[in-house]
Amino acid sequence: MSEYRIINEDGEKILVYDNERIKVLIDESTLEKKVKELGAQITEDYRDKDPVLISVLRGSFIFVADLCRELKLPLVLDFMAVASYGDSKVSSGIVRITKDLEFSIEAREVLIIEDIVDSGRTLNYLVKNLIARNPKNIEICALLDKNVPRKVENRVKYKGFDIPNKFVVGYGLDYGEKYRNIPFIGYIENE
Repeated sequence: MSEYRIINEDGEKILVYDNERIKVLIDESTLEKKVKELGAQITEDYRDKDPVLISVLRGSFIFVADLCRELKLPLVLDFMAVASYGDSKVSSGIVRITKDLEFSIEAREVLIIEDIVDSGRTLNYLVKNLIARNPKNIEICALLDKNVPRKVENRVKYKGFDIPNKFVVGYGLDYGEKYRNIPFIGYIENE
């Protein structure tokens, strides 16, 4: 099994793994700075609210770990897993819950932590599902908001970055379960 390597080409950082070339879209220091900003804003807004953070697995696991370390307040952290992509670069449009919450969110302040908002269908499905559980309030924090036409809109209160319509990997995001461990967000050059 081969390892990935990082090269500099024309002043750009590129990760090379087998036949894939992944160009940096958002580097590590920019991610760190944005997570600190989001953490400070969420800490301020949720002071005295005892929130439940719901991390949408698996793509958000690195983001939620870094974000939690920036939150200066007590909280409950729970996880849900939803599937709509499989091994494809395009959402199937069919959303299913593959791991549900372990804690009740009834009458609680809920903050959904999402890695990326793409078509919006998965997040919309998730919000509707959680509303049926009678939380006090639901807000959304998304690291990435992809610039694509949407049939479904979601109100993202805390947003990290607007990104172009590219399939992104790294910092928890994958393609076929690969690339989650890349420390930056990049896109596959030859897609």
